[in-house]
Amino acid sequence: MHTTLMPGIDWVGYVDWNIRDFHSYKTFHGATYNAYLIRDTKTALIDSVKKPFAAALLENIQDLTSLDRVDYVICNHAEQDHAGALSVILPQLPNAVLVCNARCHETLSRYTDTSSWRVQIVQDGETLSLGENTLTFVNTPMVHWPESMMTYVGEKKLLFSMDGFGQHIASSERFDDELPLEQILDEAKTYYANIVYPYGRQVLQVLEKAKGLPIEMIAPSHGVIWRKNLGAILDCYQRWASRTAEAKVVILYDTMWESTEMLADAIYAGAVSVEGVKVEKIHVRKSSLTQIATAVMDAKCVAMGSATLNTLPMPTMAAVMNYLQGLKPPVEHTLAFGSHGWGRGAVEEMTTWFEKVQWNPVSEPLKCRWRPDAELLEKGEGIGKILAQKALE
Repeated sequence: MHTTLMPGIDWVGYVDWNIRDFHSYKTFHGATYNAYLIRDTKTALIDSVKKPFAAALLENIQDLTSLDRVDYVICNHAEQDHAGALSVILPQLPNAVLVCNARCHETLSRYTDTSSWRVQIVQDGETLSLGENTLTFVNTPMVHWPESMMTYVGEKKLLFSMDGFGQHIASSERFDDELPLEQILDEAKTYYANIVYPYGRQVLQVLEKAKGLPIEMIAPSHGVIWRKNLGAILDCYQRWASRTAEAKVVILYDTMWESTEMLADAIYAGAVSVEGVKVEKIHVRKSSLTQIATAVMDAKCVAMGSATLNTLPMPTMAAVMNYLQGLKPPVEHTLAFGSHGWGRGAVEEMTTWFEKVQWNPVSEPLKCRWRPDAELLEKGEGIGKILAQKALE
């Protein structure tokens, strides 16, 4: 199976309809591992797939050319969803040279024995002629691994963007104008929030480099290929990489006997009464870290609440705190809230965590013993309004 991007350039990757967990990233709509074949005077394979799908990749290549006609395999990224199959396919490509940067080769050598591979190390900006088409290699360190790079075909104004601009969508469609744009952008946002978000500075550097390249098509390593809506995804990346927070309040909570949920409802009622502010309320045990990170990514204000379990926040809230700490969303204002019985601790733990991640509380924590009374719920509504007003500033 293959799909033609343009004459002589085809998608030969694999659609993974069944995957739902991608190292804790919940891929509710599956994923693709995109590989591309350029047939010119010389033939180059751009990236690989996960190791279990190596045979499918080889079959897709053979639909277009014989395996001994492949001269180069370009490895843009050593992560195993793109490079895992190399140890299987390279022995089947007798004339192929692996092309990658030095860091990528070092990383690949940590995963598998590369001593028998023929390897060509390339530098940032170096070119490789295939005949009518010339590959230019653009290093993009920490987007999102240190060895990451992109490959540009100037004659075709085509950028193979590695994980940049990707999404996790399994579909029979290969292009952005074949699916609803809103769906693709939502998945691109989820991908960015959970994979790329901590590296905004590096993404901005890549976007600056890209301004000097005429680009009419972007072919990422996951998801659909951008051929019509390039402006939309580039604008989104500019905004996301700039860490621009919106007028948005997210209320995250976990509850034991609904007391913390009552506080969350009160905060929500206050926040949603302020016009011009988007408010989301998320029960973290009934959601996923993937969805939570996506919601928080562009929120100016976040309230976090938990019942106390053995002097600590609920385990799901502790996982949320750990996950968000690594992603570093640009939250400006926050609130800790929660309930406790005979022993307290959850609210205090969250308050200490706010100091660590430099989120600024808008008030003292909102907490109750056993059940919140009417006075405390009214206070919660008032604080919800304050959070919403802060989101508008």
